[in-house]
Amino acid sequence: MLEVKNLDVAYGHAKVLHDVSFDIEKGQMAFFIGRNGAGKTTLLKTIMGLLKAQNGSITYQRNEISGISPEELYLQGMRYVGQEKKVFSNLTVRENIEIAAYASREPLDQALEKVTAIYPKLKSFLEMRAGQLSGGQRQILLVGRALVGDPKLLLIDEPTQGLAAVVIEEVGKILSGLKDRVSAVIVEQNLAIVKQLADRVYILKEGKVARGITEKSEISDTQKLEAYL
Repeated sequence: MLEVKNLDVAYGHAKVLHDVSFDIEKGQMAFFIGRNGAGKTTLLKTIMGLLKAQNGSITYQRNEISGISPEELYLQGMRYVGQEKKVFSNLTVRENIEIAAYASREPLDQALEKVTAIYPKLKSFLEMRAGQLSGGQRQILLVGRALVGDPKLLLIDEPTQGLAAVVIEEVGKILSGLKDRVSAVIVEQNLAIVKQLADRVYILKEGKVARGITEKSEISDTQKLEAYL
C-alpha cells in the first residue's frame, strides 16, 4: 500500500528526516511514536505532498508519488488530518461535509450518512457552526470528513492530543471501526491507543527510524514503548 525509502527532508539547511524507510500493507495501521521534534509531522506532510523531499522515494499503490500535488493525491484516495483540528469554523457541520463531498465527487446524502454513521451524535450538530464544536467534536468531524469519497490511506497527526479521557475513548472506538476498511499512518503519543490499534509501530528518534516493531507482544508492552517517549 505504502512504501517509503531513504527519505531525507530539510527546512532550509536544517535536515529533519534522515534516511527514513518503512512500509505498510493494505488494511494495516502503522503508528509513529517519538519525542516532540522527532520529525513525525514532517513525515506525514511529506507523504501528502505538502513538503518536498530532498532524497528518497514514496510509493503509493505501486506508483511513485514524489512531486505529486496534495490535490491529486486526494483524488487518488489519500487523506491528511492535521493535529491543528482546523475546520471551516464559520460554516456549519453540514457545509464542512458538503465541501468534502464536492471535492471527492461523492453525493452529499451519501457523505452525510457515512460521516454520521461513525458518530451518530453528529446528526444533532449538522446545523451548528463548526467553530462552536468542542475540540473532540472537531477531531471527530475531521476524521469523518476524511472518509468522504473513496479513501484508501489516512494520514492522521496526533488524533487524541489535548482531548479529555472520555473523548479519547470515543476517538479510539472510531479509529478501531476503520481497521480493515482503510490503511492508516498515525502519529500518536497515547500508548493505550497504540497498543489497541497498531499493526506496526515505528520509533522516530531525531529524524531517524530507530526501530520498527511488528510483533503484537512487543507492541503491547507499553512500558518499553514509553521509554522512547
